[in-house]
Amino acid sequence: MRRFLEQTDSPPREGPALLQGLILCGCCGRRMTLRYHLRKAGLEPDYVCQREGIEHAEPLCQHIPGAGIDRLVGDLLVEAISPMTLDVALTVQQELQSRLEEADRLRQKQVERARYEADLAQRRYMKVDPDHRLVADTLEADWNHKLRALTEAEQEYARRREQDRQVVNDEQRRAILSLASDFPRLWRDPNTPDRERKRMVRLLLEDVTLIRDKDITAHVRFKGGAKRTLRLPLPLNAWQMRTTSSDIVAEVDRLLNEHTYSEIASSLNERGLHSGEGLPFCARSVARIQRCYRLRSRYDRLRAKGLLTLSEMAEALATSKDQVKIWRRHGLLRGHAYNDKNECLFEHAGDNPPGKAQAVKPSRRPAEALAIDSTQEVQCEA
Repeated sequence: MRRFLEQTDSPPREGPALLQGLILCGCCGRRMTLRYHLRKAGLEPDYVCQREGIEHAEPLCQHIPGAGIDRLVGDLLVEAISPMTLDVALTVQQELQSRLEEADRLRQKQVERARYEADLAQRRYMKVDPDHRLVADTLEADWNHKLRALTEAEQEYARRREQDRQVVNDEQRRAILSLASDFPRLWRDPNTPDRERKRMVRLLLEDVTLIRDKDITAHVRFKGGAKRTLRLPLPLNAWQMRTTSSDIVAEVDRLLNEHTYSEIASSLNERGLHSGEGLPFCARSVARIQRCYRLRSRYDRLRAKGLLTLSEMAEALATSKDQVKIWRRHGLLRGHAYNDKNECLFEHAGDNPPGKAQAVKPSRRPAEALAIDSTQEVQCEA
């Protein structure tokens, strides 16, 4: 059953998982299975080692998101299939071919040796006196043994010779080198089906072993025996992808010294900055950043500078809160808003506080009466 479930000769399917059937678990050595999840960009694969979970209800051995690994392996293949690497591969292949030809000559000598020994055994058998049955039987058995050895040597020679016939001629060499330009174009073509990409991967790769620790390590093994080790950081969780960047948090912390939430939001939006969710800032999102990152509020910052509340300022000047507000509107007292409701903290009035006669409320007489008074003043001047 396990052999059936872990077989590697299953055909490539239509899904986008590039390494389907090629992933090995770096912890237990088993072949990892495949899951798909629907994301905004479409289906994304996850490589899961769950054989022990299926058979013995054990926890998952490893669960690794596959989109980043597929992209990294794809880039590695495009990098590997280059004119230089193919030319080196062809040079190595020709060197191996010359060695195969030398091995073929040695195997041919073994066949000739076996044929000579068979012929020698035959001559010995043909020369024996038929009346000597014991000697004749012994020589006949030796002859049969030499014939079997000759047959095996000839069959082995033919089989190995067929395997070694891999000579690359000039036309094939040009075709192989043309793959260096055709492969990247074909690989990156959006019209290339996922199944065809998987077929190309299976022609080039033997397997890929994954290990998840502080990062993800991928040991890639090529068909020819070459190996490459790739590393990529662990993908961010959903909440981490929506986290506000540290630069924006630092900027909010700086702006809280002089501005309210809505003013900070306007400043950030004017510079084209966005929240971790990719949205424009508002007073509520700035307030959430201040709370979540435990930044000192603007109120606490102003209080730390010694500014007074409305009640404290009214008590210090022995007047009412409304009078303090009137003096602030007329510039006799300096207040600093600490929220978007225009609630303020006040700087101390110093040695010359405003008096009660200052900043008397303006007259609320109707506009018609003001017009009559102004007309009378003109007539009096005349």
